Amino acid sequence: MKSGFVTIVGKPNAGKSTLTNALVDAKVAIVSSKAGTTRNNIRGIYTDENCQIIFIDTPGLSNSKDLLQTRMNKLALSELEGVDVIYFIVDVTSPFTKQDETNIERLKQTKGHKFLLLNKIDKLNKEQLLNVVVQWSNRIDFDEVIPISALKNDNLQELIKTTLNYLPEGDYMYDPSLKTDSSSAFQLSEVIREKILFYTQQEVPHDCAVIVDAIQKKGNSYEVNATIVVSKDSQKAILIGKNGSMLKRIGTSARKDIQYMLQKPLYLDLYVRVEKNWRDNPNKLYQLGYKDIDL
Repeated sequence: MKSGFVTIVGKPNAGKSTLTNALVDAKVAIVSSKAGTTRNNIRGIYTDENCQIIFIDTPGLSNSKDLLQTRMNKLALSELEGVDVIYFIVDVTSPFTKQDETNIERLKQTKGHKFLLLNKIDKLNKEQLLNVVVQWSNRIDFDEVIPISALKNDNLQELIKTTLNYLPEGDYMYDPSLKTDSSSAFQLSEVIREKILFYTQQEVPHDCAVIVDAIQKKGNSYEVNATIVVSKDSQKAILIGKNGSMLKRIGTSARKDIQYMLQKPLYLDLYVRVEKNWRDNPNKLYQLGYKDIDL
């Protein structure tokens, strides 16, 4: 039996979370079209009778615009050492940038086996894909170059099969029934944040954080109290909406998903609070769960 750890890294919106969810066949990481959706390292657990692979979804590596992004970069980079395989995933429809060059240099400093995953291949013809393969393969000596479509589940079984060749012999590291080791509170907060990302625009999605204050079981149902933190009074007004319409829309959508997760009826109470410039405040970041780490 094989078992091991695989870290998935790349720029924002490259498809890391979509890939993680597809590989473990469960929604363990939220997804959206907005950059910076993933803010934490999230473990997705793939298990069958022959192996267990722990996939680590990481925040997108990008230039640090504030303290939060700096910490997100450090979180992602912290998972590049001590793992068996690194998936470096790129969006084949996105042009090569200075950020890609920086990420390649970071990758060169690591010791694990490196796979180049060319994602969104369904958007290119064969000639275009071949050009992308040549362009990327010349930049670093990858152990494997594998074209995939995370969204359409294309070539993912081949990816798992190839990955097993690089994993050591080992036993289960997690209960085979688990799909993630994320806490219930974290998963619920992420569902709420996903709905904010979906329903709001401009700066609101990037400037919000969600804290689950309490989860209480009451008979055959649950009561969840959560706080949405934003940076400005204007953002609070947008999130609440006229007569509370936006907050109700977010809450209703989140409640449906959480009820499906818990398989129980749910009462969800959302509160919006303003914390000025929380993304650049070390104490606020710590309180919101975005702790600093040493590299």
